[in-house]
Amino acid sequence: MTTSSKTLGDCFEEFGREAFRLETLDDYSKSGSVDAYHAFLAGESQPEEYKTAGWVNTVGNAVAAGKRIYRVHILCRPLTDYLRFELSWGYRRNMTAGEEFFILDTTDQENPIPEAPDFWLFDERSIGSMSYDGEGKYLGTDFLEEDQIPRFLAYRDTAMAQAVPFAEWWAKYGK
Repeated sequence: MTTSSKTLGDCFEEFGREAFRLETLDDYSKSGSVDAYHAFLAGESQPEEYKTAGWVNTVGNAVAAGKRIYRVHILCRPLTDYLRFELSWGYRRNMTAGEEFFILDTTDQENPIPEAPDFWLFDERSIGSMSYDGEGKYLGTDFLEEDQIPRFLAYRDTAMAQAVPFAEWWAKYGK
């Protein structure tokens, strides 16, 4: 692990080609969009500030500049309330800005990378390993040494090889 003043925000401003995210948790409900999550649970409409969140601009600007932002979420059915929210509201919203999503569904198969943490990988050269508590609250990001890159590239490649595009998965299992 490295001690760095770098932030994920810095990485999103600086990356040149691609940003890949691996998501492994069933609940990120304490990490942002809390009001939107509560609206979802209550059967209400999406709050306007959720529809126009800064992330949508970040993705849209990156994609317009020819960059790729994509992620794989490892999950198992039945979906938690939070995953139903994230996939039906968040992913579908972010797709309109150009973010790409893939699902590695472990309902009928073993997780091929159970040891992999949540992380962002930027241009295959910078790794931000993300930490969360047991209730889905984001605790921070550790930027790892370059010698860890091969391991995280393997996580990404394994996840991508076994994942399916979100739209295909959602058509079959979404609600």
